[in-house]
Amino acid sequence: MEYIFPSKKIYLGQSFIPHAGRGVFAVTGIAKGEIIEICPVIVVPEKETVKLKETLLRNYYFLWGSSGDLAIGLGCSSLYNHSYDPNATYKKILGKKTLEFTALRAIRKDEEIVVNYNYGNPNDKSPLWIADIPKP
Repeated sequence: MEYIFPSKKIYLGQSFIPHAGRGVFAVTGIAKGEIIEICPVIVVPEKETVKLKETLLRNYYFLWGSSGDLAIGLGCSSLYNHSYDPNATYKKILGKKTLEFTALRAIRKDEEIVVNYNYGNPNDKSPLWIADIPKP
């Protein structure tokens, strides 16, 4: 069995992004391509997602696979804020039920780590469903 350790590369703090609340920040410098955090997820079967979509958690889950399932990310996965100019991305490891966050470029100590909420695709400029996040 694989053991997943909490990341010692990050900490939570108050984001400087308007309306964002908390954010994830680098404890020390993080190199381009470096894995920042591997987060386990709780998969919610499609038949149970209707209720979840009616809650505040609608802004924090991840689409999971092609079946309509959703995933609640643990660790700091649901606390990374959005940017259309992200310094990190994530990928879903469906078989392991994890999310892997990786640096797209070097990230400085105490810099906020941000991802593009459009499926982790750093180049996707599609508008988001969250009203407080301005369109690009």
